[in-house]
Amino acid sequence: MTRYIEVAEAMSLPGLRVVLTPGIPGPFSEAAKGILHVKKLPYVKARQDVLGPNPELLRWTAQTTAPVACWNDEPPRCTWIEQLFLFERLAPTPRLIPQDWDERVLMLGLANELMGENGFSWNRRHLMVRDFTRPERDATTRAIYDKLGRKYWYGPEVSAAAPGRCVEVMQRFTAQLEKQQARGSPYFIGDSLTALDIYWATAAAMLEPLPPDLCEMAPLFREVYTNSDPLLRAATTPILMAHRDFIYRTHLELPVQL
Repeated sequence: MTRYIEVAEAMSLPGLRVVLTPGIPGPFSEAAKGILHVKKLPYVKARQDVLGPNPELLRWTAQTTAPVACWNDEPPRCTWIEQLFLFERLAPTPRLIPQDWDERVLMLGLANELMGENGFSWNRRHLMVRDFTRPERDATTRAIYDKLGRKYWYGPEVSAAAPGRCVEVMQRFTAQLEKQQARGSPYFIGDSLTALDIYWATAAAMLEPLPPDLCEMAPLFREVYTNSDPLLRAATTPILMAHRDFIYRTHLELPVQL
């Protein structure tokens, strides 16, 4: 059982504290956990209440979203790229940001397409809001996802654009893996694990979650994270999901403890 402490307690501690969302396989929290696992960085887990007011987190970090990484008295890191550079500084080995200029630029660019604003994860979240605010859903579920939509500026235009944007990213990632495998590498960049491999492995839960024996979660969240959009289903190539499984099996912690 994963142990979380409250944010108020985490604020008073030294060292590395990471605020996470328990019980949900969110790609941002899971990616942070994956990087920390690979780097063997010790840290304390603090609990964020998903879509809650989180007053202590707001006071500490000036926002209420997870994950957040806090190192000693340094400013909180609230975005995936800030967290990546912090973790890389605290544990330079194994390196997850390529040293080679071209590989580094490619990795960070593709990671932004996956994790950045208006990227794959952002737009897949819009589709979750679309599907779980439909009239046939119960009132409680609709209220939850309506609140999520308002937090991330959901609306008819972004809903209409979201499938195409997700597919664009998925097709580019498929092409990158095919190129890499043709040259004999199982990784997205170069010949070894990078942060991009971890980002994709965790983001893939938004298409097809790991099975219950590898990642136990509430039935509602398993339904939410299982893609039903036909455009995304067509773009979910075997090579993408095989890469997810390879990264988890080879580098990450199983079963996943949410």
